[in-house]
Amino acid sequence: MRMVIKSSTLAALSILSLEAFAAQCESAGPQTPRDIDSVKGDNKRVFSLAPPKEELNLCNIHFHKNAEHKAKDFSIASNDPKYGGFQCNATTSLSAAELAPVEGKVCNNVKPGDTIEVHWVHSSCDVKPGPTLGACLNDSCANPDLRVETQVFLVVNDKNAQDFTKLDYQGQVNGYHQAGALPTNTGTPVEFLGSTTGPSYNNQQCSPLQVSWSVRPNCAKVDINSLARWCEDNAFDEDHAHGVRKLVTDPKLLSPIKQ
Repeated sequence: MRMVIKSSTLAALSILSLEAFAAQCESAGPQTPRDIDSVKGDNKRVFSLAPPKEELNLCNIHFHKNAEHKAKDFSIASNDPKYGGFQCNATTSLSAAELAPVEGKVCNNVKPGDTIEVHWVHSSCDVKPGPTLGACLNDSCANPDLRVETQVFLVVNDKNAQDFTKLDYQGQVNGYHQAGALPTNTGTPVEFLGSTTGPSYNNQQCSPLQVSWSVRPNCAKVDINSLARWCEDNAFDEDHAHGVRKLVTDPKLLSPIKQ
């Protein structure tokens, strides 16, 4: 049975912090983040994959400092004591121009050479994009199908890199709120069942929410100047990179990945 939480309660909560509803991990469903190259998972909680993003409403966009997930292309463990997570392997081969500093703060805590993991959250509810998980629900739809499309980026000072504003909310397509075209050159997305993420959760306090994940396995480069513009003006009130949840490695807390 899927957990039902009143939307009036969730509306005041962040998609990144649902401490009040954190579940004991012994009874929790599959958790996230994970190493997407490892297909093993022994969690017995099963739910259906959410429909494709084209049949859902984009409800939130946010990003994390460093990658929450791990893959062959983003496997450098960060030694940052505050953020943790993983960095793109190409971090060590950036040019001086790509690493050139920019004036002022970008998204409060982002600089050239950083890795970020971006989450485009989609909901089966009849909702429009907005801040936090509250934007993904309404009073008549408190238990939606949730899908998170994910891309890991290496932040560079290069106007020829991906323009992040083109990945922002672009309006309705066939009646559904949609972002711009997400990268198609970063590998076939790995799909699996999991949960919400963020530093509020760990192997003792698990997320209770059920989420279908689609994680692209390769990094892409994103222009820091475009990221700065997005943080200054977006529909989600996002102005900084969020922390990460430690990688989940216990097979009892992971769903199997179908190959």
